[in-house]
Amino acid sequence: MVKRTVSLSVEEEVYEQYRRYCEQKGIILSKQFENFMVEELKKNKGK
Repeated sequence: MVKRTVSLSVEEEVYEQYRRYCEQKGIILSKQFENFMVEELKKNKGK
């Protein structure tokens, strides 16, 4: 699968907190975002 680089705007403090959370859990931040999008698409499939 081809990967695409995207640019997002989020509140700096939210980003920093979530980045630290992912780092502590050994989670890749971009993969978390991708997983979120996949789950949202699954929930809304057929609507």
